[in-house]
Amino acid sequence: MLSVNTNAGAMAALQNLNSTNSQMAEVQNRINTGLKVAGPKDDGATFAIAQNIRSNIAGLDAVKDSLDRGVSATDTAIAAGQSVSDLLIEMKEKAVASTDASLDTASRNALNSDFTALRDQISTIVSNAEFDGINLIDGSASSIAVLANDEGSTITVSAQLFTLTGLSISAAALDTVTNATAARSAVDAAIATANSRLAALGTDGKSLEIHKDFVGQLQDTLAQGVGNLVDADLAKESARLQSLQIKQQLGVQALSIANQAPQSILGLF
Repeated sequence: MLSVNTNAGAMAALQNLNSTNSQMAEVQNRINTGLKVAGPKDDGATFAIAQNIRSNIAGLDAVKDSLDRGVSATDTAIAAGQSVSDLLIEMKEKAVASTDASLDTASRNALNSDFTALRDQISTIVSNAEFDGINLIDGSASSIAVLANDEGSTITVSAQLFTLTGLSISAAALDTVTNATAARSAVDAAIATANSRLAALGTDGKSLEIHKDFVGQLQDTLAQGVGNLVDADLAKESARLQSLQIKQQLGVQALSIANQAPQSILGLF
């Protein structure tokens, strides 16, 4: 039946054209955002999974910040501990020289002055070995705990005491042969203690750096996983866009032809 009220061909052509336009809008959105799943309307389940992973990645950013802080505090303590160890070696040299009973008073006093200055320098280094309010070698803290994951687990770095009292050399002096002999023994013990504590700091610092590298790799892996879920294949979308553009042009032509069909009714009159 021919009718000017109902044009079935035009309606079918219009439906197909609308479908093509809808698909083009989808493809253009993917090209613009670079995502095949930009929101929950695109794919609710995939979007939810991607958002959960993104939250894990964001949590790991905070973990990295905590690890960076712990590494810096530990590195500061290690640098100070190395300086203390070097000063103790110099102090031992002065102490050994002072055990020579043939030294005159002036020479002994000079050695004692150098020894005292080196000893006092240890206190200065220890008191200044602070990062962001954390000092791991002056006895003000027993340890620090840094985040290991986004669930709140921590890695503990134990503090090590490098003060004169902690190394048992606060009273060492070289003013007599007897005191010089005692000072030499005390410094020897302090060197062994300092190096042992320095090794412990180094071990803890290394573990933080290893875990920091792991967290960075984990973030990269998670980010790649999110990309696999939601990123659009732009080469594929580009080819699809060209195909839809041709379909759109054909649809417009088909609709135009269908709209001309009622004109044939005029030939009946």
